[in-house]
Amino acid sequence: MKRGDSNMKLTCGGDPLVSRIEVKVRFSEVDSIRVVWHGSYVKYLEDGREDFGERFGIEYMTIFNNGYTAPVVDMHLQYKQSVTVGDTVIVETKYVPTLSAKLIFEYNIFRKEDNALVLTATTTQVFMTKSGELQLSNPPFFEEWKKRWNIG
Repeated sequence: MKRGDSNMKLTCGGDPLVSRIEVKVRFSEVDSIRVVWHGSYVKYLEDGREDFGERFGIEYMTIFNNGYTAPVVDMHLQYKQSVTVGDTVIVETKYVPTLSAKLIFEYNIFRKEDNALVLTATTTQVFMTKSGELQLSNPPFFEEWKKRWNIG
């Protein structure tokens, strides 16, 4: 599958919201010893968030069109194994419910060939108004989104 193609798993009704996407490692994402450069994993997390947003209706443009942005303010990555050019990875993105006005995701990245866990990660995004003010309470559109998926 190509970048952006998706083999997704969707759950709701109190179960975690999870999406899965396959990404083929490109030459431009590896370093001089043909191992995926550590910074390339950040792009894979972004691919996962974009796929999640499309699948569950919380795309970046939905956030923006409702008057907000959602910058990443915290990111933790734990590297477990390496992958190389030509490998396909599966990026699993899981929404973590919280009462706070933020988006928290947990990720597992697996090498498709042997299902080996390659990386675990978490990201946190906050809502900001277009004028740059931190939104301390959940924006109305986000509350509606949470209700639609039966989240807290």
